[in-house]
Amino acid sequence: MSLTRSLNRGVQQHPERTYSVFAGRTLSYRETRDRVARIAGGFHALGLEPEGRVAILALNSDAYLHTVLATGWADGIIVPVNTRWSVSEIADSLTEVEATLLVVDDVFAEMGAQLQQLVPSIVHVVHAGQGANPAFSASIEDLATTSDAAPDAERDGEQAVGIFYTGGTTGRSRGVVLSCRALSGAAIGALATAPFNREDACLVTAPLFHLAQFSAWFTGTQVGAMQVIAAAFDPVEVMRIIDEYQVRRAVLVPTMLHVLLIHPENSRFSLGSLTTVVYGGSSISQATLAMAKKRLPGVDFLQIYGMTEMAATVTALLPRDHDDEQLLTSAGRAAVHTEIKIVKPGTHSEQAIGETGEVLVRGDGMMTEYWRRPDETAETVRGGWLHTGDAGFLDDAGYLYIVDRVKDMIVSGGENVYSVEVENAVTTHPAVLQCAVIGIPDEIWGESVHAFVVLHDGASLTIEDLDTHCREHIAGYKVPRSLSIVDTLPVSGVGKILKRELRSSLS
Repeated sequence: MSLTRSLNRGVQQHPERTYSVFAGRTLSYRETRDRVARIAGGFHALGLEPEGRVAILALNSDAYLHTVLATGWADGIIVPVNTRWSVSEIADSLTEVEATLLVVDDVFAEMGAQLQQLVPSIVHVVHAGQGANPAFSASIEDLATTSDAAPDAERDGEQAVGIFYTGGTTGRSRGVVLSCRALSGAAIGALATAPFNREDACLVTAPLFHLAQFSAWFTGTQVGAMQVIAAAFDPVEVMRIIDEYQVRRAVLVPTMLHVLLIHPENSRFSLGSLTTVVYGGSSISQATLAMAKKRLPGVDFLQIYGMTEMAATVTALLPRDHDDEQLLTSAGRAAVHTEIKIVKPGTHSEQAIGETGEVLVRGDGMMTEYWRRPDETAETVRGGWLHTGDAGFLDDAGYLYIVDRVKDMIVSGGENVYSVEVENAVTTHPAVLQCAVIGIPDEIWGESVHAFVVLHDGASLTIEDLDTHCREHIAGYKVPRSLSIVDTLPVSGVGKILKRELRSSLS
């Protein structure tokens, strides 16, 4: 299934149905396809060649979706950029993929100009904001209204849809290549596991660079659901949009849901149209779920455990499972298109029911590769199974329980934070001799980043100093929120830092 097939099908079956709503602008399927075809023609005029990479650095908007669709229409590959990354992190990734076009909105226009200087392959920067075009090559609006429409390239099968960057344990993010087959296979599997209707207006508020929201958008388009877009997560604006457009389905990580529930203006809004809240990134706490069920009595909750390498969806904890306190601690059962097994770490020896090991998955959503990293791809995908790096076990009904993170991943506010990457940033501070980073429980964020630091003799360090320093190297959500100065770090006989002892020292 191609990226654009649902758009073409929608024009054939219901051309005047609303495709998207953003900032007061409503576009039908027919209008959306016309804009996409013309933007694709504009990309061709700017020199985009088959398989060329188009990067987008922007907040959510209808223009964001048009850029994604137009890239596939023009036979290109989309590269969504994490808006929370630093300039150096973004430049590194865009240099790696050799992006030729960069699309930015008003918020990131200045950064777009910087990136054009830093990334040799970027030939044109295209403006996709509401304000005046800041002397870039073109604007999306001009391309959508004045360019000649291009024919749909109809990329399909094993052809790549995009390169989606995810965290890595080596201190550097990796580009996950997802094919049309993977994205559509995961979407169909998700729909078969937890169906919903074309009447379900879907909220787009989690960032579209994150595959959880990207895949939710793509899945919704398969049944013709209307997409109601918020530029970013603002609790009051999100509640207003839900009420005004009678949104029925929303992706809200537990952090977002918690903020909505406790917001002082919550009582101003009905939120009665909501029927389904999809969440992931971390399990939901009993307290948050109880609060949500009281405030939103007609809402079903659906947890998705997944990863970029599997086009987002691996398991699902269905609405009916949320009534069982024991199952709430699980990640649910394999979705229709996936299969799970637990093996003894470092082997392919399958563990018995209830025994903990590394979680392996396979299915239709599996990535093609890490972009131009054959060794890392071969290490991750072995014997047809993707090694997740997560530790867990299966019960006798097939429910998956994640008990640890083999790769020391921290999940903060639904974002993956890898300790090695943070440790690398912390240890560049001149006062720091050694560092170890762990995740600690946080009522709002699920987990927050905590750093244990050994200082050079005579040196001093405050959390404020560390914050300022780290923000020059890594995204703000990765920066440690708390700090412990210690004399030494506990190590094993082979010199490996014992993070379980560090966690125990804070309990």
